[in-house]
Amino acid sequence: MIGLLGGTGAVGRTAAQRIAAYGLGPLRVGGRNLTGAADLAGSLTAPAHAVRVDLNDPAELAAFCDGCRIVVNCAGPTYQILDTVARAAFAAGADYVDIGGELAAKDALTSRDVATGRTAMFSAGVMPGLSGLLPRLLAKGRPLRRLDVYVGGAAVFTPLSAVDALLTRGPKFGVPMAAWRDGRVAPNTLSPLHQVRLPGFPVPVHAWPYLTTEAQTLAADTGADEVRSYNVFVSNRLPEALAAVWADADDTRPATFAPHAETVVRASQQDNADFGAFYVMLFTARPHPGAPPGPARVLLKAVDSYAVSGVVMALATRAVLAGSVPPGVHLAAEALDPDATVAALRDDPLVDELIVE
Repeated sequence: MIGLLGGTGAVGRTAAQRIAAYGLGPLRVGGRNLTGAADLAGSLTAPAHAVRVDLNDPAELAAFCDGCRIVVNCAGPTYQILDTVARAAFAAGADYVDIGGELAAKDALTSRDVATGRTAMFSAGVMPGLSGLLPRLLAKGRPLRRLDVYVGGAAVFTPLSAVDALLTRGPKFGVPMAAWRDGRVAPNTLSPLHQVRLPGFPVPVHAWPYLTTEAQTLAADTGADEVRSYNVFVSNRLPEALAAVWADADDTRPATFAPHAETVVRASQQDNADFGAFYVMLFTARPHPGAPPGPARVLLKAVDSYAVSGVVMALATRAVLAGSVPPGVHLAAEALDPDATVAALRDDPLVDELIVE
């Protein structure tokens, strides 16, 4: 049995559809909206049934996880849930895959919390996830002189994803305006790029430097001399909306940000109305002179980043079930196979284009 939480959302619905299409097993679809979960369960090509579950109710969560081989969490806000569902999955003897969490969730689980032989994978989405996995293709077998990461577009935020975006602050998430240089974080070394044309992006964009912890790990793992990581927006509406909320908030609790989520949602809707929906991931490499030959660019283009995250969740679930990920707690960017992931994404109709060249 595969337990899937958050199936009525854009990520969860796609994850459930792909898990069913991959033939990974029967599904138990959970959510507070039983009608929506039942509608999804009834539409799947694999055996599936719906269960009402509130993640904030320990008894309901434990009952949902009971009897599952793996629990797949697409519910949010992910940075409020953190390790809560993972612990319930482990207590039930199940493995675990989560759309978010990052270091905040991973670090919350100590070795004593992880049952022997069990596996947990966090941040198995587009960003974080693919944003730290795909650029590893560029550094295979050759340390790079420089690696640039550009991710973003004109995606509409949901209220939950807006809260998640507002919660991604602090050292466990990243450092604004910083780059990675010569083995360390170099603060205040980059400036925003305004109205710049980037390959793959259909319009001029604004690129804001933000050296995520995922990018820092990527730099350390690949031995790159320099890594520059940018969040890309089609206008200044979203950066300004996020900054305004952060300036007004006096703490980082989800309850503090929830009333302000509509400001972020509205800014994303305005961008979408002006530019249409698109999402682009661009990674470029500058090798050292005389380095072995290899690709210099990875480019992924899609319309719906949430749906593509659902595909990544299903691929992560398949990898864990296949035993391709060792026991322990992992982040998807470090645990999934980049080549296998690219091959699967290229075959998926939700990915418009995926180039490694």
